[in-house]
Amino acid sequence: MERTAKIHELKVLPEYFKALWDGTKTFEVRLNDRDYQVGDTLFLLEIDPETKIRTGSGLCKRVTYILDAPEYVKEGYVIMGLSNWSRKADSE
Repeated sequence: MERTAKIHELKVLPEYFKALWDGTKTFEVRLNDRDYQVGDTLFLLEIDPETKIRTGSGLCKRVTYILDAPEYVKEGYVIMGLSNWSRKADSE
């Protein structure tokens, strides 16, 4: 049975959000507690570092690659390659 792509809402600190927003950061490192898969969408929400409350800024990225090899990534974590989300990719 084929898995349906999921949407994950994730909180992001401002320094990382800015780099995601301007395209200089094209990956995300996360504890793999959500079974992230290629094709999933990450809805990344900027949070205030002191209050941990959302700032209102957010963006969507599509997971294009998963690296979870233990020789490169801490056990239980993944590095996800990201691309800009587009509706066109959903229909392909």
